[in-house]
Amino acid sequence: MHGTTRGERGQALSSFVAVVVIALLLVAGLVVDGGRKTAADRRAELTAAAAARSAADATAAHRQLGRRPDANAAIAAARTVIAGQPGMEGNVSIAEDGRVRVTTTTKVDTVLLSLIGITSLRGNGQADAQLYD
Repeated sequence: MHGTTRGERGQALSSFVAVVVIALLLVAGLVVDGGRKTAADRRAELTAAAAARSAADATAAHRQLGRRPDANAAIAAARTVIAGQPGMEGNVSIAEDGRVRVTTTTKVDTVLLSLIGITSLRGNGQADAQLYD
């Protein structure tokens, strides 16, 4: 007879099963919460694009008349779009070359990764629109 007893083999098997279950939960967490982060990134990207488009639209009349667009109106229009999205934060700036740049961030709570202390993930987006040359 070998030196191991049935109880020792069962204990080793139980430890192995516990490690495998934890590993499977972590992989599931990466899949589920990774998908949630991808969705948050997409939502932030769409919001940034809509805000940049809104900034350009708000200054279209000035451009059609051959006047320099009102930067404050463009920024206000973009900020209104961002503010209309729950949980979305953003920054709007106008570069010297006439581009409006919108960056957005949002936070999504994790489902399974919270088991290892990761309670939220950030989604990020960015978009530009040309206001003037």
